[in-house]
Amino acid sequence: MPPKAKITKEMILNTVLDITRETGFETVNARSVASKLQCSTRPIFTCYENMDELKKEFLDFAYKFYEQYVTDYSNSVNMSSCLFLPLSYIEFAQEETHLFKLLFINDMDLHMIEAKDFYKEIGNEKKAKIFSDTIGVDLEHGKVIFLDLFLYTHGIAVLTATNKISLDRNDAEKMVTNLLSALIKQEKPDWNLSV
Repeated sequence: MPPKAKITKEMILNTVLDITRETGFETVNARSVASKLQCSTRPIFTCYENMDELKKEFLDFAYKFYEQYVTDYSNSVNMSSCLFLPLSYIEFAQEETHLFKLLFINDMDLHMIEAKDFYKEIGNEKKAKIFSDTIGVDLEHGKVIFLDLFLYTHGIAVLTATNKISLDRNDAEKMVTNLLSALIKQEKPDWNLSV
């Protein structure tokens, strides 16, 4: 009789990803993972001390999945680079609803008492710098526009993920473009969106 295949952390994380994408993270437990892997729960607890440790590692794994989604999105569309992030975020909410809810609603690690607290989250300052350079405004003004754009986009994405609104890519692009143009033109009246 051949030895059973060794269950690895990568196999477990991919299985948790599959379950989350299909039915939501709330359905992930040791039994559901073991069932999908066709093994006992023992290999899971050989790789992870407990489900909390698995969840913590999975959140990082799922976020990397999202980052790859954004990269793939930006390579597949022909639009201004300042629209990639907001439009991919909305489309991710529509196509990967369960993952979006996990990453950006349920476990979003953002505690904003004041608007400026948005920039305490790792990576937002860097994204705002890239955004500011792209649209050609100084960082101070770019951060204000970037935050407003995020709040608007997040609202649309949450409405999309909770089935309160359904937008096709063209409608979403038009809405985001209109807002972005209005915000930027307050600083640069002659600004035009370019691909």
